[in-house]
Amino acid sequence: MKQGVLTNTRVRLLLSKGLSCYRQRKRGERKRKSVRGCIVGADLAVLNLVVTKKGDAEIEGLTDSQVPRRLGPKRASKIRKLFDLSKEDDVRKYVVCRKFEKNGKEVSKSPKIQRLVTPIMVQRKRARKAAKTTAVAKAQAELAEYKQLMAKRIAEQKEARRSAISKRRSSRKASKKAEE
Repeated sequence: MKQGVLTNTRVRLLLSKGLSCYRQRKRGERKRKSVRGCIVGADLAVLNLVVTKKGDAEIEGLTDSQVPRRLGPKRASKIRKLFDLSKEDDVRKYVVCRKFEKNGKEVSKSPKIQRLVTPIMVQRKRARKAAKTTAVAKAQAELAEYKQLMAKRIAEQKEARRSAISKRRSSRKASKKAEE
């Protein structure tokens, strides 16, 4: 059902970026898709609705009873927010557990807390950072060593070239003297 299509049948619309019922695959792409109008009809089997405003009377089976949430938050920051905890408080003590009976025994289930900063995580982060800094230092040392080697090789090449030129010059001078 697409909002704004005022009919209770299917309509083929040309949809582009930003519209519901469509996600573009290429930039500027548009596609003709079949969507159902937003008018409720007898052909609908199920309607998912949300109560936005409560009236004077109670609706039986919907607003007359309070059903507790079965699951609590899973993320560490959301548990802290729910129970108004500080950074120092242990989040693992406040996670919402579900207790039930299994094979005549009382069993409790709780979710695995995500984004929980543990000493192992801090240690791993520290190790990653240290590895990065050592790699950078090693690369700089190798670069300095390479530059030194290149400077030495260039100096040797210059010296060899100078000696070759001086040999040529001396041989030319000797040949000119021999001619005279």
